[in-house]
Amino acid sequence: MAEMNTLESGLSLDWLNVDTEQGITFDAGRNGLTLQNINALSYGVDDRDEARDPSWAPRGSQPDARSPRGSVQYTSKSDVWTESCMLLYEEAVQRQWSSTRDIPWGTIKPLPDDLERAMCTLGTFLTQVEFIAGDVPGRFLEQIHPDYFESQLFLGTQVMDEARHLDVFRKRILANGGGMSGAGLGAVQLLQTDDFTEMTALLHLFGEGLVQTLFRMGELIAQNEAEKRIFRLSAQDESRHLAFGVTHLKYVVETEPHRAEQLHHLLDLQEATTAGSQQASLTTNPLTGEALAILAGGGIEHLDEGYKMVQQMRRKQFLEYAHRCKVIGIDRTERMAPEIRELLGDAA
Repeated sequence: MAEMNTLESGLSLDWLNVDTEQGITFDAGRNGLTLQNINALSYGVDDRDEARDPSWAPRGSQPDARSPRGSVQYTSKSDVWTESCMLLYEEAVQRQWSSTRDIPWGTIKPLPDDLERAMCTLGTFLTQVEFIAGDVPGRFLEQIHPDYFESQLFLGTQVMDEARHLDVFRKRILANGGGMSGAGLGAVQLLQTDDFTEMTALLHLFGEGLVQTLFRMGELIAQNEAEKRIFRLSAQDESRHLAFGVTHLKYVVETEPHRAEQLHHLLDLQEATTAGSQQASLTTNPLTGEALAILAGGGIEHLDEGYKMVQQMRRKQFLEYAHRCKVIGIDRTERMAPEIRELLGDAA
């Protein structure tokens, strides 16, 4: 075969001389080759608060001068970063589960009508909530600069987690002779958020925190092993989402202290809305509150006892929320909505 003349063919092979770091090797650890393992030299995250180049070039590569400038919204590290995103991403990848294979569906047996309808009502609410909880972070994926791709990767796993939650609760609704119930607001206001940190405060810190406590209660009110497994695995996922939000907001407050007041203002509004809509029902809508009380009490005839358990869950939700705010660096003690502060009592 005749030797190719690169000049005649139009080939330059300039890419052979690109000045990027070569010859670096990494050893896989006990958990394999992780993002932390390869986070080094120009390929790692540095301390600069701004992206290195406005183009879409991956971190550590040499940008092509002919490439168009990126149109991403978030080029500042503090806008999207958390020191835990690499660890949380790796955990998410390793702990994925299947609603098809990992739930013992055969343990579901016929239930009294009130318990079955209550579980289907709760499942309808969670199906709507989890759809929104995946849709909201998905809107921000394309707006994160490639220099901070680890945050983008984590949000990708959250979208998958929430899709699986939607899937598993819908399957539970239809698996035992029940059906979809009425749907409430279901956190639709979150679809209006247009800022990453605002999204993280309202979705991760506030919303995911309340849902995580609800999932933990779900294990207690479950009527069979399938439901226990559903709530347990879903709570495991929510813990990661919540950790991402808390550590991001903590990073924001530490690197840009002036934004603490912005977060306070967002939470002022969210708490007021939540307290106003949930004071009577203890949840996002009356349907869900009543369903939870029936499940917690063991039947409609024990509704009063069930409401007492739901009230305890509600208090726990906001105790944990208040603690997380302090971890972030925004003490809500003096600014918390009066209805919530009254619920917490001396522990506020």
